[in-house]
Amino acid sequence: RIFYRHSLVSTASSLSKTVCLPAFDLKSFLENLTSPPFDLDNKHLFDPSALPSMAFYQQAQAQQPDVAFFTEMMDEPQRPRMGTRDAAKMIARQRQEIIANELSRLAGDEYLEDIMKHMRHMEDETLPDANLIDMQREIQWYMRPYLIDFLIEAHAAFALLPETLFLTVNLLDRYCSKRVVYKQHYQLVGCAALLIAAKYGDKKDRVPQIHELNNMCCGLYDAGMFTQMEMHVLNTLEWTIGHPTVDFFSQLIVAEEHDRVEVEHMAAYICEIALYHRDFVSSKPSVMARSSLALARAILGEPEVNDGEWDHVDNITLLTLSQHLHQPSVALSRKFSAPHFSGVAKKLASFMAHQANMARAQAQAGPPSPPSDHATKHADIYSTPQKGHGAVQGMADGYMTPPITPDGHAFVNAPKDTYPMPPRCPVTPTPQPQHSAYVSQHMMQQHYAAYMHHDTTGQMV
Repeated sequence: RIFYRHSLVSTASSLSKTVCLPAFDLKSFLENLTSPPFDLDNKHLFDPSALPSMAFYQQAQAQQPDVAFFTEMMDEPQRPRMGTRDAAKMIARQRQEIIANELSRLAGDEYLEDIMKHMRHMEDETLPDANLIDMQREIQWYMRPYLIDFLIEAHAAFALLPETLFLTVNLLDRYCSKRVVYKQHYQLVGCAALLIAAKYGDKKDRVPQIHELNNMCCGLYDAGMFTQMEMHVLNTLEWTIGHPTVDFFSQLIVAEEHDRVEVEHMAAYICEIALYHRDFVSSKPSVMARSSLALARAILGEPEVNDGEWDHVDNITLLTLSQHLHQPSVALSRKFSAPHFSGVAKKLASFMAHQANMARAQAQAGPPSPPSDHATKHADIYSTPQKGHGAVQGMADGYMTPPITPDGHAFVNAPKDTYPMPPRCPVTPTPQPQHSAYVSQHMMQQHYAAYMHHDTTGQMV
C-alpha cells in the first residue's frame, strides 16, 4: 500500500507537474448534495471519484511511486473498496447528524428553561424510596452488589448507552418500592428493567434479545417469564418510564463549566459506585451529578467551581460519596480501567492509597505533646469553672458537683432563721475612719447586722 507523504507527482509523456490534494471540506461538500451528481432525492448516484480519498486511491493505482515522496509497504492487507451504495449511506447519515445537531442547538436555546422545569418535576416523581425497600421480606441489601455487577456486565456486553444503566437501576428500585419481590425473582426483575430501559433509549439493533438474557442467567428462567415480568413492571410503574438520569445532569454541568473529559469519566465512575449502596437510592440525580463532579475535580486536582445551586444536601452527599470510594467493585473497576474511560479507576485507587498513607503517617506521629511548664495558680483568688488561673492546686477547676442531691436533715427546706448564713468576705481594702467611704461602709454593716450571729450564744442579734 502506498502512503502519502508530501505531494502527488503526476507524470505525463511530455510534462511532469506536482498536484497537491486539497483538504476535504465536509460542510461545503454536504451543501452541494442537492446538485448533480449528488442529488440523492432524485435517485442519482454520485461519482465516487468526487471523494478526495477515493480519488487518491484510484490515481495511486495507475501511477508509479516516487522514491522522494512515497513509501511503499506491501505487508498490510488490501482493504476492500467502498461501494457506491455504502458511500451514499455514509453521506446521508452524516447529513442527518449535522441537521439533528443544529435542531438540538436551536431547541435548547429556546426551550431550555421549560425542559429543566420538566426534568425537575420528573426527578421528584420518579424517585425511589429506600425506606420502602427496607420492608422487603426476602430482598436484603447485601444482595444488591451481586445484581448490580450482573447488570453492569450485561450493559457492557450489549454496548448500551450510559444513561441506560442508570435508568435500569431506577426502574428496579422503583419496582422494589411498590411490590414484594422474592429472592429467586430478583435477577429476573433486573433483566426486565434492563430490557425496558434499552427499548426506551437505545437503538433497535442494540436491544438485547430474550434468549440472550436467558443465556446470561444460565437458563434459570423460562423465556415467557421475561415477557411477563416486563409487562408487570410496566403496569406497576403505570408506564412512567422517563427519568432524568444523573448522566443527563452531568452532561449539562460539564458543558457549562467546560470540564475535561477525564473529570467527566471520574464523575461517571463515582456515580456508578454509588449504585451499589443504599445511601444513594433516594438521592436526586441532580444532587448526585453536582456532588460527583465536585469530588472528581478534587481527586484530579482541578480547581473548584462556584455553583450557585450548591446547598447543605450537596455537602452531605459529597461527604457520603467520599466514604464509599475505598473498595469499589472488581467488575466496575475493570470497566473504568479501560483507556477509553481515561483509566480513572487506577487514578482513584492511587489517590485513595495516597490518602491512606497520609492518615497512617499522621496516626503514627501521634498528637502533639502538651507544654511541660504549667502556669502558676493562685489559690486565694476566687474563680469560676471556666477560668483555670484561680483553681486550687491538685484540684480540678471549680467545685465538684455530687452525682445526686443528698437527702439528709441538713438539706431539707427550712426557714431562713434556722440555718446559718454563709460568711461574707471582708471588703478589701477596709476604709479608714477618716475616709469618706467609711460612713457608707459603716451603715452597710449595720444594715446586715441583724442577720449576723453572736459569736458566743449563736442567737440572732
